[in-house]
This record gives sequence, structure tokens and C-alpha cells, in this order.
Amino acid sequence: MTDPAPRVLPFGAQAIEIAAEAIRRGGIVAVPTETVYGLAADARDADAVARIYAAKGRPSFNPLIVHVADLAAAEALAVFDAPARALATRFWPGPLTLVLPLRDDAGIASLVTAGLGTVAIRVPVHRAMQALLAATGRPLAAPSANRSNGLSPTRAAHVVASLGAAVPLVIDDGPCAAGIESTIVRGREVLRPGPLTAAVLFPDGAAAASATTEIVAPGQLASHYAPAKPLRLEATRAEADEWLIGFGAVAGDDTLSPSGDLAEAAARLFDALHRADAGGRDRIAVAPVPRDGLGEAINDRLARAAYR
Repeated sequence: MTDPAPRVLPFGAQAIEIAAEAIRRGGIVAVPTETVYGLAADARDADAVARIYAAKGRPSFNPLIVHVADLAAAEALAVFDAPARALATRFWPGPLTLVLPLRDDAGIASLVTAGLGTVAIRVPVHRAMQALLAATGRPLAAPSANRSNGLSPTRAAHVVASLGAAVPLVIDDGPCAAGIESTIVRGREVLRPGPLTAAVLFPDGAAAASATTEIVAPGQLASHYAPAKPLRLEATRAEADEWLIGFGAVAGDDTLSPSGDLAEAAARLFDALHRADAGGRDRIAVAPVPRDGLGEAINDRLARAAYR
């Protein structure tokens, strides 16, 4: 007997209320954010959070990001110093995650933080996640809505293809605008590059590259965001049995951006990798992408995707 497919509902008041009721009952729901689709559950319900890990096949040492409605809600869970509050004031709501000391009375399930004394937290801007936060009135743990170590989902169809019946409900609000996961910062250390570059976050040039080997936030594993097929980088032409994803002057079977626009490339990255992974060729190749600005985050995802 075939497992039932997830229920996919278009974004709207009815879909949000159905999703909120599922969250209140301890369930999990896939919902879009401005970065990627997330798999959300009540961050204070240990059993619900365990359902996220089970659905994704995610290792329990890999912590989750907690999504909240605003800075006040974040301050109820985490201890902010002046620099962290300044970043939050400038860039929230938006694709910035801050790793901060967890308050003793936060009530966040230990699975969310992987037992650490810190919590990764952000305020999303996307209307669907904000509506779900408002309807539930709860902090929501929400990693990407895909099987662990797989390609991140930027469309509802990616969620369905990756998780199937493991997620009962998906809210569909079209493709994600940013297309790559949030930038993660601890102090002045960029733990994971993302849509907000170090130069934007720290215009004084005082950002520190991540040197930690401890897993304190998502996206730090060497192998991550990976397609099922082998992936070759810095390709200027396709070899036999390769699907070439182009960029700029390098044309391919698909392209991240024919004009060489890095924001367009970031938004299309996972969508293009999903198409290549589902295509009829045995391997994937990706054209060179500049490493400056947003290219740092794109190359970070590609390097982890290619790691074997």
C-alpha cells in the first residue's frame, strides 16, 4: 500500500489556521520562509521537535533554528548584548540568525539546542511564517523541510518530493525569494554565509571568519545540501553524462543567471540542483561562480553539496 501524500494547501487564512491547530496538537508543518521552506514545530514541545528529527532523519547533535515573531519574543528566549541587539534591530525581520546564550527560563526543548547553552534564533520576514507565528503564539523550531543532508527546498514540490508522507501538511506560497539559508552569526563570527554578507553586516570590516569545529548551528557539517548524484564544480563545459548548470557566459542545460547576477543565482541555486538531480544524466556540473559578496554563500553551499 502506498503511503499517503502530504496535504498541500495554498497560503491563506484557512491554511494558516489548519497549520496552527496542527502545531498546537504537537504536529509538524512545512511552511515557506524568505530563505527556504522550513519544517516547523513548537520549540517548547520536546515530542513535537523529535518529530522534526524523525521526519528529516537528522542527527540530534545538529541544532535547529528557532523562529519568533519579533525582537521582544527573541529577548524572552536569549540573552542579547549590545552588538547582537544592534544587528537584530538593523536586519530583523530578515534572513539573519543569531547564536546567543539561552535564557535559563526559556523553556526551549533541549533537542532544539542539541543540549548546548546557546540558541540559534531569527525573526523571519515571510508572510506565511509570520502568520503561523501569530496564529500559534509560540516559538517555532524550523529547519529546512527536506531529508537531512539533502538539497534544501525552495518550492512546495521540493518538500513533497523529499519528505513525502513524513510531513502531513505543506503550505504552498510559491518559490522562496532568497533561495539559500539564512546567514548565521555568533558575535562577529560568521558561522554560515547567507543572503546577508559579512560586508553588509559588519561594514567596519571587523567580521571574523568561522574557525570553530564545534557544531553550534545548522549548516556547519562538511557534507550538506547534497544531491544524490555526484557534483563537479568550476566546470566550463559538460563532460559525458553531465547536466551542466551554467552561470554568466558559461551556458548550460540550465543556468543560475545568464547575466551573472548573484542574487538571481542564489534564488535559483537549489531549484536548479533539484532539476539536475531529477534529470536523466548521471552527474551534475556547475559553472564557476565568483566568490565575492553573495557568491561566498553560493560557493559555501556548492562546496558542501560536492563533498564526498
